[in-house]
Amino acid sequence: MSTLGIKDIAKLAGVSPATVSRVLNTPELISAKTLVRVQNIIDEHGYIPNRLGTSLRTKKSGNIVAIIPHITKPVNAGIIKSIEQEAQKFGYSVLLGDTQGLRERELHYGSMVRNGQADGILLFGSHLPFAIKTDIPLEKQLPPIVNANEMVPEVNINKIFIDNEAAAMEAMQHLFDLGHTRIAAVAGPSDIPSSDERISGYKKALVRQGIELDENLIVQGDYTLHSGVDMAYYLLSLESKPTAIFAFSDDMAIGIMQVLHKNGVVVPDDISVMGFDDINYAEFVRPSLTTVHQPLEEIGQACANLLIRKIKNPDLPAEKIQLDYTLRIRESTGPAAK
Repeated sequence: MSTLGIKDIAKLAGVSPATVSRVLNTPELISAKTLVRVQNIIDEHGYIPNRLGTSLRTKKSGNIVAIIPHITKPVNAGIIKSIEQEAQKFGYSVLLGDTQGLRERELHYGSMVRNGQADGILLFGSHLPFAIKTDIPLEKQLPPIVNANEMVPEVNINKIFIDNEAAAMEAMQHLFDLGHTRIAAVAGPSDIPSSDERISGYKKALVRQGIELDENLIVQGDYTLHSGVDMAYYLLSLESKPTAIFAFSDDMAIGIMQVLHKNGVVVPDDISVMGFDDINYAEFVRPSLTTVHQPLEEIGQACANLLIRKIKNPDLPAEKIQLDYTLRIRESTGPAAK
């Protein structure tokens, strides 16, 4: 471990101690040239800043906590990676809170901010991780927090999202354009906002196309591969089978395609399959999966950036940032079977 102090690093780099401090704590305020020069000196001499001392002086932990249901799901991989990359640019560490969908875990990770272990929260669930008092304005009860993907109903918090309803409508239009009229929807859990929004888009698309809703074609999974497997067997048992299946997650879509393959159903010749998310191996399954692309890495980057800005400027008003989705057309969808 280096015995050098911040003044020594400053002298070697030809800058002031204040500049070294900014490199360590607010690198976004430093020019790229100076940042590289100082960071190279820090790396060369193995200098480790006294984070404890900094924490005591600033009353900041230098940590943010990301509260994520089921962090092992593929859809979360790109988000988590970009959160960590963006946070590190500003000198923050990321604590991952895997709730497994349990309320007590949400409350536990939420308490990390209030007891000083973290400075802010990235929330990827639809419930605030606190007991909220109804007689106090919400904004006065919350620490710096950014909500993404699954939206909390409260309006006055920072949110980053895509338009799930519009995305589902566009996915359905792609299937309509291929001649499909009997399209099954494999939804997520009923208490998850993204699934409700995609169901709304599915139904609105049918109305717009003048196709009567068949409730037998709407089934509920849980966004996992195994639920896709289960729902595929159900859909194959129908007397009048769908010609296309719109799964509200890529995991479910891949499970569905496995069952279709095992049962001699050719995708897309017999049944087309559409996914949602564009996880990192969606294009590598066979046939490659047509899906709605969520900008997962951009979501993570935007979340971390917005949260750190809110930590440094608590009085900034809440922001709602809508990111773009795109339809990725691959091999798993094709013309409706005659």
